[in-house]
Parts: sequence; structure tokens; C-alpha cells
Amino acid sequence: MTDPNERGGTAESDAANPDDDAADAAAVTDRDRELVDRTIGLAEEAVERGNTPFGALLVVDGEVVAEARNETRSEDDIAAHPELALARRAARELDADERARCTMYASTEPCPMCATGIHYAGLDRVVFGVAGETLDDLTGDVVTIPCEEVICRAGGETVVEGPVATEAAMALHESFYGDGNGNGSAGES
Repeated sequence: MTDPNERGGTAESDAANPDDDAADAAAVTDRDRELVDRTIGLAEEAVERGNTPFGALLVVDGEVVAEARNETRSEDDIAAHPELALARRAARELDADERARCTMYASTEPCPMCATGIHYAGLDRVVFGVAGETLDDLTGDVVTIPCEEVICRAGGETVVEGPVATEAAMALHESFYGDGNGNGSAGES
């Protein structure tokens, strides 16, 4: 795992050049980017269902085993984040060996609550579309403790890679929060 202070860029640099994502390292594959794009599609579906724009997938051995959309508004549950829902599901339904081979893909960097769930579930890897700090530049209400830092401080070994799709993920966030129709905070993700 890399040092949380070496995220490969700041929110400011991510916003300035969205195509120069921090996770352009060799470890991030075209398949990873394809799956992050799918989570952005799930985030769009969340909006269509009256929720905020966040989506996530669980993948074991290259196969999608679960997906989730944000449900904080429709379920009236501040903890109904897709990343936390999937971390809980992984802990319940996957054995330790499967969790050790599991990657979570998320449209947006998991918040500290979700990162803690990911750590406790023992997932191997997280790949996300846009950094929380970049979203915070738009909304001003994101808890900007990086996912990687939460996991590192907890003594975890989960590899965190991202952002890998800043432009696409932020286009959705900007259409939701930027036009005044979001009527809420990104913090309720």
C-alpha cells in the first residue's frame, strides 16, 4: 500500500486535469476502468430513484458478484451508502478467501464510514472514480479523509487505487449538485 500522503495528486490537480488521474499506474487495467464506468451508471440509476449519485460493485475473480446504488433518501437511512452495503454483504456472504480476492469498484472514493466497513470486511482492493476531495470542491460538505488513510491508520492491507474516472464521475455530480436540484449534501451519499 502506498503512503496516504502520496496520492498521486491533489483535488486541485485532479480538477485541473481530469484526464490525468492519479491511478494511471500499471496496476489499474482497462477492465478496472470499465467497471468504474459501470459504477457511474449505477450512480445515475440512484439519481433516477431519487437518491444521491453513488454506485458500487463487488468483483471476485473478475466476476461481478454484487452491485449497489445509493439509497440514503429512499430508505431514509444516512448509512445506506452502496460501499457500506457491499462491505457488509461481503462480510456476510463471502468466505475469507473470497474477500481476499475481492475488489470493490466505486463511482466516488469511499467515505471514512465506508472505508472502515471495507477494512473490517477484509476486502483486497478498492478502485474508485473520483476523489472525495474533488467532490468536496463542488459541494463543500465531504469528509475528506482519504479511504487509503482510513485503512492504513486501521492497520489494514486493502489496496486503494484512484481516481481513475474523474471527468465522468464529476460530470454526474455536477449535473446533480451543480444545478441546485440536488437538494442535499454529498455527505449524505
